[in-house]
Amino acid sequence: MATSTRSRKLAEYQAKRDFTKTPEPSGKRSGRKPTGGHRFVVQRHRARRLHYDLRLEMDGVLVSWAVPKGPTLDPKARRLAVHVEDHPLDYFDFEGVIPSGYGKGDVVVWDWGTWEPADGEDPGEALRKGDLHFDLHGEKLKGRFVLVRRDKPGGKQDWLLLHKKDDDAEPGWDPEDHPESVKTGRTNDEVAAGTNGKKTAANKPATKRPTAKKPGARKTTGKRSGTTAKSKRKPPSSRWKAATDEEIAALDALPAKGEWEFQGRTLNLTNLDKVLFPARKGEEPVTKRDLIRYHATIAPAILPYLDNRPVNMHRYPNGADKPGFWHKAVPSHAPEWMSQWRNEEADPGETECYFVIDSPPALVWVANYGALELHPWTSTVDDAHAPTWALIDLDPGDKTSWDDLVIFAQLHRTALDHLGVEARPKVTGKRGIQIFVPITPGRYTFDDTRAWVEKLSKTIGKLVKDKVSWAWEKKERQGLARLDYTQNAINKTLVAAWSPRPAPGAPISVPIEWDELDDPDLRPDRWTIRTACDRLAAAGDPLLPLVGMRQELPDL
Repeated sequence: MATSTRSRKLAEYQAKRDFTKTPEPSGKRSGRKPTGGHRFVVQRHRARRLHYDLRLEMDGVLVSWAVPKGPTLDPKARRLAVHVEDHPLDYFDFEGVIPSGYGKGDVVVWDWGTWEPADGEDPGEALRKGDLHFDLHGEKLKGRFVLVRRDKPGGKQDWLLLHKKDDDAEPGWDPEDHPESVKTGRTNDEVAAGTNGKKTAANKPATKRPTAKKPGARKTTGKRSGTTAKSKRKPPSSRWKAATDEEIAALDALPAKGEWEFQGRTLNLTNLDKVLFPARKGEEPVTKRDLIRYHATIAPAILPYLDNRPVNMHRYPNGADKPGFWHKAVPSHAPEWMSQWRNEEADPGETECYFVIDSPPALVWVANYGALELHPWTSTVDDAHAPTWALIDLDPGDKTSWDDLVIFAQLHRTALDHLGVEARPKVTGKRGIQIFVPITPGRYTFDDTRAWVEKLSKTIGKLVKDKVSWAWEKKERQGLARLDYTQNAINKTLVAAWSPRPAPGAPISVPIEWDELDDPDLRPDRWTIRTACDRLAAAGDPLLPLVGMRQELPDL
């Protein structure tokens, strides 16, 4: 786009502002050239009235709409969107305080990403016609959106913004439930107060500025390099809500079976007073009602580890003190609203259709089905052959003490710190410790991650060779531990963070900070279904900021 044409487009923007007073970019001598692609940004702007500014990169400028109630994933919502002046490309990552004059108020980069016109249509022509269909690929906003002009061309520029009913639609989704900046992790209050700097991993992380790509561009995978490159995206935990006090009260009021209305779904619950986990000493046994209550409460914490992944269920319909079995296939009586994934590569006799547990009601349904343990795949349904985690499973033997296991974990921490690799441990809820290493999706194969973890763990194993065996069969290990790298394979899984384990008291697999390995009270089954929610409220989830992190594995 010619500079003179771009200048004409920005004339109204520049005329409304005094750039000696506002920190907003003027766009007059922008060093930012058009990317040749399509980026979008949404800024949450507390001016005289709160509103959200949706901006689409198009023809060298950011074409903009003010959306008073904010964009939403709710397909039933119709949002007013007022078409305002075009903004310069430099405005894409503007975050700060406009002190006076036009637009006075504080601004955060509420969401960003890339967009593409639907079905290859010409976005400029669609804009002129007043009917633009487009897909957003953001941190918060995803899926098919439509902008429709409410008036005739040349009249007042009132449009409607809506989300189509597609796989990314979410009824009741409210932008005000997700107020933080994707650029810095700050809220509008923090920007207004002048709080500087990005939040740490203990808080909500900032995300990497998106790179524009041409519509239809394909992601490519590359070979490993010796450098470690990391970028975090905002974890998706805020997509889901826990059961309300009213919903829990309704669950507790049910008889042994009945219908429970939960987040818009009617769930037929059975055998609610059946004991699924034997009691620990001094405690009551855990019933199916207890398990369902836990899943409905812990849902925002566990779903980030299950979402968009096939899940293998470990079912114990007669209780954890009776034999259980693995169940992978979606049963014929499963409700239609539950998400599924079909494995087109399944051989005859293998499971073809898996659950993708992506909502609190789905989590409750599988609990009612007797799934005590949930094991998500290491890869996603987008590419089953591309892991997003490298897994280190510290598997104790009969002769392995808890202190031994802690030492194994600390040695891995030292090695990972030396390599500059981000990772977090979690206790398994039974006897072990597992370490999760996030990796760039699509960059590695399972052969890559298995070889990398094998080399790392065997190097560490040389330091404790009298306590470790590499034998495959447990009976051949003579009671020694195994630093297991073989879980890095398609459809081989570890228990999800925050999932119960089939043992007395319903112990929970809980993520921990590295420093907690020094806690003398730490045990692998320390937290149970009755204490895990308190633990989460008090300490948060140290593993959650690593969900979706893009990280390269350095050469060893």
